[in-house]
Amino acid sequence: MTKKKSILSISDDLSGLFSENSKPSATVDLDRMTIKQALTTITRQMEISGNRPRTISDYTIHANHYVETTGLTYLDELTVESIYEWLSRMDVSNQTKLTRLKCLKAFLSRCFSNGWLEKQFWKPITIRVDSKVKEGATEREIRTLLSLLDLGDFVQLRDATAALLMFKTGIRINTIVHLENKHIDFTEKLLRLDGAIMKNHDQLLLPFDDTLHRLLSVLVRQNDAIRHAYGVQNKYVFITKQGGVISNSPTHNNIQKRLHKYAKEFGLRNINPHALRRGFAKSLLNKGANIAEISKALGHSNLAVTTQYLHLDKEEVAENLRKYL
Repeated sequence: MTKKKSILSISDDLSGLFSENSKPSATVDLDRMTIKQALTTITRQMEISGNRPRTISDYTIHANHYVETTGLTYLDELTVESIYEWLSRMDVSNQTKLTRLKCLKAFLSRCFSNGWLEKQFWKPITIRVDSKVKEGATEREIRTLLSLLDLGDFVQLRDATAALLMFKTGIRINTIVHLENKHIDFTEKLLRLDGAIMKNHDQLLLPFDDTLHRLLSVLVRQNDAIRHAYGVQNKYVFITKQGGVISNSPTHNNIQKRLHKYAKEFGLRNINPHALRRGFAKSLLNKGANIAEISKALGHSNLAVTTQYLHLDKEEVAENLRKYL
């Protein structure tokens, strides 16, 4: 008899692997969809549809947190009570709870659209949050910032241009990240934004003034020199001092961090991307633009979102109404 080679002998003890006692105690009902299966499918759908990575990440984080908190497995186990239980266990502000609830409800709405849930029982669930007026950046604040930055330094020139561009055109910080030379029409003084870099995927034309024309011209020229020096190949308008992209994740953005630093250093309360967009919207309103025009310029999908950007305090509303008496 030929001796069995040692390499063919299995040293691990696999006896009993397929015996009755070795079966897992908990099994998954294959006829019922689990919450995590639904989440996997929906995130894939969102990726194919071109949703932002940050949005997809929020869906994943909050849906998984709901599962971990409630201990539920299947979609058909979800109830109003379990959602309220999930919310009650959070040691966070009502505003944060509302943000997380909106994300979970958006996930459940997609489940409903896919035919996995029969009723939208989560619709009435809400959290009361006191509405606060969110201020936008003012002309004085943006002028103060620009006067304090050293435009002879590349990074500060880049940051100044980005801040003024957001304040004068209302574009989002994520659009800033993906803005390329091809999007700037220096002849017509227009940003020609294609759907690929817009949140709502719609094309948009936004005019800019002579000051931005000068800043953008200098910045684009300096970018070419930096890319040549470091051997980097890209056409982005806003780059790092080594020629790379300014953002490598939804939560890490060089310009956004620099603006936060300037705001703290110079005592400027409303120097951040959202405040700059709000300042742009309020400036248009004050100059006589109507809500529909402002909404289009901001790239909003509906007017309700725009009105939040133009939220006025009670005194301001009263003063405006006095003009019509």
